[in-house]
Parts: sequence; C-alpha cells; structure tokens
Amino acid sequence: MALTVGVPKEVKTEEHRVAMTPDGVRELRRNGVEVFVETTAGDGASFPDSDYVSAGATIVPTAADAWSQQMVVKVKEPKAEEFTYLRDDLTLFTYLHLAAYPEVAKALIAAKTTAIAYETVQVEGGALPLLAPMSEIAGRLAPQIGAHYLERHNGGRGVLMGGAPGVRPAKVVVLGAGNVGWNSAWIAAGMEAEVVLIDRNLDRLRFVDQIHRGRIMTVASNSGAVERSVLDADLVIGAVLVAGGRAPVVVTEDMVAAMKPRAVIVDVAVDQGGCIETIHETTHNDPVYELHGVVHYAVGNMPGAVPNTSTYALTNATLPYQVQVAIHGAAGASRRDPSLAFGLNTFAGFVTNAPVADFLGVDYLDPLQAFNAA
Repeated sequence: MALTVGVPKEVKTEEHRVAMTPDGVRELRRNGVEVFVETTAGDGASFPDSDYVSAGATIVPTAADAWSQQMVVKVKEPKAEEFTYLRDDLTLFTYLHLAAYPEVAKALIAAKTTAIAYETVQVEGGALPLLAPMSEIAGRLAPQIGAHYLERHNGGRGVLMGGAPGVRPAKVVVLGAGNVGWNSAWIAAGMEAEVVLIDRNLDRLRFVDQIHRGRIMTVASNSGAVERSVLDADLVIGAVLVAGGRAPVVVTEDMVAAMKPRAVIVDVAVDQGGCIETIHETTHNDPVYELHGVVHYAVGNMPGAVPNTSTYALTNATLPYQVQVAIHGAAGASRRDPSLAFGLNTFAGFVTNAPVADFLGVDYLDPLQAFNAA
C-alpha cells in the first residue's frame, strides 16, 4: 500500500518554492499515490490550487492536514514552529542541512522521524543528483546578485562586471569548482568579468579549463593562493561543499578585513555553515550586511528568489526518488537503491548518515542496521 503524500506550504522567510509541481502530482497519482497539497502552497511559484486539483491532488486547508500524511515532501528544513508535526510514523523528504541546523537534527531524533535529505542522496561516483539543480540555480544567481550589490547605490564599489572599452572589468573570485562554483564562474565569464576559479581538485580544474579554453582562470587551492586572490577581488563567491558536513572556512576574518573597500561577498555555502569566517545567514527580506567595509550577502535559500524555475528544476530531480519512497517506504526504497540509503539522515531516533553524525558528535548507525533494529 503506497504512502499518502503531503505537500505543505513553506514557512521559511520569503521561501516561495514548493516541493512539487502539478506534473509531479500527476506522476504520483499515476503510480497510485494520493497527494494532499496545502492550499496556496504553490502560489509563490505561480502554481494555483486549481492546477493541482486538475492533476489529481486534494487541496487541504491547513499545514496540519498536509503534515498528517504518511510522507511529507518539502523544500527547506522544518522550522521550529513545524517541530510539533514531527512524529515516529512520518517520512520527511526535504533539504535538511543538519550540520548547519543542529536543532532540526535534535527534533528529528527526539521525534524518531524518518528523514531523507535531498542533499545527501548520492549515486555511484559521488554525484549528488538532488542537490545539483539547486546548486546550478544558486550558482547562476550568485554573479547576478553580486553585480547588483557592486553598484554604488547598493553599497558596492561601483564596478560594472564587464567593465567598458579601455576599462578593466570586475575581478570575480569563485571558491570551489563544484556545481555551484562552475555555474557561478560560467555566468560571471558570460558577463565579461575577469574570473578566477579556485579548487583543490585538479581534475575538476582541468575539466573547466578544457570547456572554457582559458576564459576562466583556474587556480589550485592553498591558503596563499586564496589570500592573494581574495585581496584583489571585487566579488568573492563562496561555493565550497562537504556533502552532509559543515563547509570549511577558507576565507578568514583577517582576509576579509584586508579586502578592497566595498567589495562584495556572496557565500552560497551559508546553508552549510558558510566558507567565509565573517558570514552569518541572512534572508531575502534583509539580505546584506557590511563588516570590515565589505558587503556580505548570505541568504540561505537563494533559489527561492526564482521559485517557478526552481520548483520545476527540483521536481525534475526529486520526483523519481519520491515515487520510489512513496511506493516502497523509506526502508524498502533504500534497500532497492543505495543512493537513497545515503540520503537517509535519521531513522527511529538514530543518525544514519556518517558525515552528519560526525559533525553532530553523535553515534552513527548504518541505515540497513537501523532498518533491521527497527
């Protein structure tokens, strides 16, 4: 018997994405899965209730109705006001980032909720297929946002990304060459900025160099290279990721203090704790702050700024996995697909993802052992 699926409205500040498009509902219904969508959950992403009804969903009036289903799919981690909905017979499938939000981890463990994190579902070879679409969108947004805050009236240095004939363009330094970093560098280069992409993985840098044929300067990461690049930058984009863990700090406060006056930092890694020592999370309502004369942008849900695009991209990636979990349950689906076992973060009060357990300082239990113990 398939699980029933609830889609609540997101409550994070200015989070306009929704976990599923109407086409996603249609696909679940085709597989015999009932879907219950909280009223107006899709409005922010331009999906009215009528579209969900046409796809076969039942519209429910409250968040409690959506959360009362056997499986809940979301975009962002549950907020404190949603902790009361957590329970031991619930499967939650969403972005969790538990290393950055330990209070969420504590709530999931206490409630013995089965929680699968999009960002730790990992296929053979190490790719993170459910993190990739939001990483791509956040990466493509970062230079656009940086260009906005480089404008003088927005607090920046008054530098145009592409410069002008006879005038040097902005220097953009991107830390990390994964999906976020590569997309950031690509878009910044398209805006005709001078782009430096820094990463420890030389094979990844070779890949970028072959694709962009020198248009993006690639630099092997070490503390000296990072410091020299950051001090000369107009815009620094943080894009460092450790799957399931906290992002390492690669730019110290001393480096920030020595940056050009009114330079801009966009730390996309902030939802994993951030890779800039001076960073703290901000919101779309209040996105920037100034410290040491440098403008810091650190919105933890950047793709929420373009919710229609983001919701389509998210559903495209998550839907096949959601179907499997809804049909077979978390344990059954994880046994069939090892990538979902990597995604399982908590089960029956245990932490079942090794990097998450290590960062939280709690015992780790292998998912299959957890299933057998339960």
